[in-house]
Amino acid sequence: MPRCTVLTYQTPGGSSPVDEYMAGLEGTAGTKAAALVKLLETLGHELRLPHSGSLGEGLHELRDVGTGVRLFYVLLPDNHAALLDGMTKKRDDIPDAMMKRLRTLQGAVYAEFKKPKKGR
Repeated sequence: MPRCTVLTYQTPGGSSPVDEYMAGLEGTAGTKAAALVKLLETLGHELRLPHSGSLGEGLHELRDVGTGVRLFYVLLPDNHAALLDGMTKKRDDIPDAMMKRLRTLQGAVYAEFKKPKKGR
């Protein structure tokens, strides 16, 4: 049984940025991305370098150095994590536009997760 339930963020229009990114990966990159998600499911908040790193303020990245695959996620209560988006990193830093997008997605996930559930 996984220690962490991994969710994927969906936009109000129903698309999933991380699913779209992963669907475009080929060969080794796709295999490594799937393996990173499995690691997150298995280890949850205990996942550390070299496979996961903090980007600050609750935002994290799953990373495969060999392929440059990066999957961005947030940890949530009750052993949940939400995958936000992904990119293939070709330089040392994450572009400002991507960080801004990730912070927006992070805020949307936090807002959705804190909404009262129906039937309560």
